[in-house]
Amino acid sequence: MTKNTPIGEVGDLPPEEFRRIAHEAVDWIADYLTNVESLPVKAKVRPGEVRARFPASAPEEGESLDGALATWRDVIVPGITHWNHPAFFGYFPSSGSAPGILGEMLAAALNVNAMVWRSSPAATEVEELATDWLRQMLGLPADFEGVINDTASNSTLYALATARQVAYPDVRQTGLFGQPRGRIYASDQAHSSVEKAVLTLGLGRGSFRPIESDDAFRMRPEALRAALEEDVAAGVRPIAVVATLGTTSTASMDPVAEIARIAREFEIWLHVDSAYAGSGAIVPELRPRFSGWEGADSIVMNPHKWFFTPSDCSVLFCRHPEQLAGAFSLVPEYLRSAEQGSTRSLMNYGVALGRRFRALKLWLVMRTFGSAGLARRLLDYVHMADELAGWVDEAPGWERVAPASFSTVVFRYAPAGMGLDETNALNQRILDRVNASGEAFLTHTVLRGKMTLRMAIGNVKTTREHVVHAWELLRDAAEALSKAA
Repeated sequence: MTKNTPIGEVGDLPPEEFRRIAHEAVDWIADYLTNVESLPVKAKVRPGEVRARFPASAPEEGESLDGALATWRDVIVPGITHWNHPAFFGYFPSSGSAPGILGEMLAAALNVNAMVWRSSPAATEVEELATDWLRQMLGLPADFEGVINDTASNSTLYALATARQVAYPDVRQTGLFGQPRGRIYASDQAHSSVEKAVLTLGLGRGSFRPIESDDAFRMRPEALRAALEEDVAAGVRPIAVVATLGTTSTASMDPVAEIARIAREFEIWLHVDSAYAGSGAIVPELRPRFSGWEGADSIVMNPHKWFFTPSDCSVLFCRHPEQLAGAFSLVPEYLRSAEQGSTRSLMNYGVALGRRFRALKLWLVMRTFGSAGLARRLLDYVHMADELAGWVDEAPGWERVAPASFSTVVFRYAPAGMGLDETNALNQRILDRVNASGEAFLTHTVLRGKMTLRMAIGNVKTTREHVVHAWELLRDAAEALSKAA
């Protein structure tokens, strides 16, 4: 193989050199997607080990791209925990499918900024199209409009910023100084991004009020009502409530229909965080679980989780897009254009001026898999999770800590007669042993003092055999560690 020379004094890599090395890169990607299962899921490196293999400073003169890609293969790839591995069961599923990867590659080549329509007409309109296709797949009413952000954390931040604007109409001009204290409510199982949004919006951490959850880790509507009544009586202004459909720890579903009624009664914004589970609404058998979410003011769903779209891609649906734009729109003269009144400027729906062409990969995923193809795959993962839950229920010493929800199962090993601290420590050792094997990767949570294992199923290449093997690894680890204790 002929090695390329470094990039010259001016310009970029010559096109033929790019063509050659890009073909090699695509071959590597295809081989990686084919053979990723042969790699350890969790990176077998120690903290600082990857960085230590790089020079402390960038080179003074350019080096060959072949050499840089050799470092990629030899240093970076061994330091990766492989989210695209079919035995990756940690956090929530996030796998990049081939159509999504191609979309990311093509978007990088175009390198457009869809801040206003004129700056990239097709990127703007494909985002409108892709989010509307997704809205239809999810069964949401036509008055919801979607916009793509990087993550659910920012989508939730933008939704709550809009709620703040509605609750304090003068906030855009005068800020919060001198305003009555406000409060945002969410379940004690809600994602930390809700509380982080409260901090970012300048409301102060005390303006976040967690609401007690029930035995199935769902928000208790009666506790929400009581909190609202108490705050109103104390002169606190309710701003918004966040209902979670698919909580991070257990994938539990807050009773959104009842929460929506309470939100309407108190005239506050309802935001639904369904970053993970929202994908499930495309499955006819699962759609009833989302009944009531159509009453929300905003909803976030992440195609980069359970929808085979590479990170990052988060869709914020808003029933009142003009209010979302009202919270953020600021158009300097140099961004004004003749089309402004008749087209959409994506920059108006959040903080970022720069807008990557994220819609391309989402559109390719939906077009190539189809709604029925996506639904079949998600339902398969739900069936796998149900089967795993049954194995846990039947296995001596094992117990589920929460109802199995969608494709997530939460459980632990709790042999009879063992105290809580000892049981927690044993489950941590089980988790560490399985992850160290490189054959599967799980993560944990703590639920009311119990250290608990989580398996979230949903990689585009995961099969029943991968779930069976992970369960075998867990049981073997539990048996070995119990004997050694």
